[in-house]
Amino acid sequence: METNRKDCEFLPKLASGEWIGAWGLTEQETGSDAQGMNATAKKDGGFWVLNGTKNFITHGKSCDMAVVVFRNGEKGDSRGMTTFVIEKGTPGFSSGKKENKLGMRASETAELVFDNCRIPDSNRLGEVGEGFVQCMKILDGGRISIAALSLGIAKGAFDAALKYSKERKQFGKSISSFQGISFKLAEMATDIEAATLLTHKAGEDKNNGKNVTQIGAMAKLFASETCVRVANEAVQIHGGYGFIKEYPVEKFYRDSKLCTIGEGTSEIQKLVIARNLLK
Repeated sequence: METNRKDCEFLPKLASGEWIGAWGLTEQETGSDAQGMNATAKKDGGFWVLNGTKNFITHGKSCDMAVVVFRNGEKGDSRGMTTFVIEKGTPGFSSGKKENKLGMRASETAELVFDNCRIPDSNRLGEVGEGFVQCMKILDGGRISIAALSLGIAKGAFDAALKYSKERKQFGKSISSFQGISFKLAEMATDIEAATLLTHKAGEDKNNGKNVTQIGAMAKLFASETCVRVANEAVQIHGGYGFIKEYPVEKFYRDSKLCTIGEGTSEIQKLVIARNLLK
């Protein structure tokens, strides 16, 4: 990816936390099918004119700048997508609807709207047509991040369930002493340990500059599905108390599901893994 003045201008602010950034790829009608995007970038001399809407964007309202992918060629052409940096406050760039989500409610998710947003060519990241390749690289690393997020939620749910099972008494003893509960805890702990090792392997490969398309998808798939299973069992172990907001497991349960969707659904992860195995 080529370097321009925008890299030097934005990166220190983002790295220091002075600015909050956002990344825009998903659209209302194009989730996993990124090549079918409708948002367009049209060249006009030394400028680009951006039009369209991006959906499900983390920090969509609070971001100071956004890195967004637009279609500059034919729909469906992986070489017809280009990435741009757009600062908040640029005419024609605004935030739209904030989503009312099931979980992850501390993380703001909103639309990015572009209405004849005109930016100079210096705001382009990389070469024209490189957008799809850039996205695939971002997703490879992002999936490892979601795997780590999944582990955090799973461990939180497990710790809460383990603590509750030792404190909750039924028939004169802690429910953790019953095989039905203790076996749940054993399976939860084993899945978490396996997901941890897989995620660490993916992270190590990423740090060592290796291709992580397959291992990242594996880590994301297994860790996110583990997260949902563990959160579900944590609610079950709590019984009725798992269904009320006085206990933390209902939040873990709600938060867990997004991990199997964001950065590519579980079905897409299986597709990525299978394609790499069959090359």
